[in-house]
Amino acid sequence: MPKNVNPSYWEKKNLFKKFDLIIVGSGIVGLSAAISFKKKNKKAKVLILERGILPSGASTKNAGFACFGSVSELLDDLKKMPEETVWKTVEMRWKGLELLRKRLGDKAIAYKGLGGYELFDKEKNYTICSEKIEELNKKIKSTIGLKKCYSTISSKNFNFKNINGVILNNYEGQIDTSLMMQSLISMAQKLDITILNSITITNITNFNEHVELQSNYGLFIATKVIVATNGFAKQLLNIADVKPARAQVLITKPIKNLKIKGAFHYNEGYYYFRNIDNRVLFGGGRNLDFKGETTTDLNLNNKIQKHLDYLLKTMILPDTPFEIDHRWSGIMGVGSEKKPIIKLVYPNVLAAVRMGGMGVAIGSIVGQEAAEILS
Repeated sequence: MPKNVNPSYWEKKNLFKKFDLIIVGSGIVGLSAAISFKKKNKKAKVLILERGILPSGASTKNAGFACFGSVSELLDDLKKMPEETVWKTVEMRWKGLELLRKRLGDKAIAYKGLGGYELFDKEKNYTICSEKIEELNKKIKSTIGLKKCYSTISSKNFNFKNINGVILNNYEGQIDTSLMMQSLISMAQKLDITILNSITITNITNFNEHVELQSNYGLFIATKVIVATNGFAKQLLNIADVKPARAQVLITKPIKNLKIKGAFHYNEGYYYFRNIDNRVLFGGGRNLDFKGETTTDLNLNNKIQKHLDYLLKTMILPDTPFEIDHRWSGIMGVGSEKKPIIKLVYPNVLAAVRMGGMGVAIGSIVGQEAAEILS
């Protein structure tokens, strides 16, 4: 037991017993895995350990986009990854969104299907993407059954500046991230899943019949373990193709008569913004400093934050006075592919990581698949 930690009899009896499943990470994936496992194994003892007061990565820090891929993003993915992998990942994102909405209900997460808009400042890029819409629509229909997913619309429909083209995704939506997390936590607690915060796991040791997790509060023991720490995975597991990717975000103070509706993407998805509570939530810019943003530190990147300010003034709100209310960052998990890693790294330890910046969409199905493997 670490120094200055002296658990009571009651704590030792209830918290340091052997659990059937311990999940490291209380974000979307971790909570979804716990809920899925518990529903299939009603008598199982399930524990979630979280090192922060809130999830430390991106689950409570994202923009709340219920999306599965813009045109330019998919075309870029098809250049870098096998076609089968790209469409399998799209399918997982869509099934993840369906599972999230079915499990919690649209009202509980404030889901709004307002569509998603990809903005283009360069006519050449817009033309290239527009010419691929029919092809992508056919593939989307055959993959997840959606008809006429993408279409071009006039950029004159918006008051943005320096935009030369817009492509609409008819099926994209948005949620309230805080409501989603509250609902997942509430559901987990109703299923008698224990959640402990401020517990940092420092080492995981796999034995034949159990797993030991050393922490800042002592030793936890489980029959099975799921590591759902996404961009922080390398701190605990030897996984080559996953690394942290920090995302910079800001939000304005409320703006009267803010007419922005929907989820907006710009520059291959590296920038994104939306209206939340009559404020503009704006994030991205990792492409300006890939090296600096490959980190688990939750600091602000001044260069990127300044560029977000610039785009707000010159493109998004060129004729509207605004003030920045708050700035923050979150940590995503990325790799050479965007398909998540769901695999056993030891006989009793499974990794469910690398959401590729699409945690809201794909997290629920990743958690469910991880639970099914261990069930």
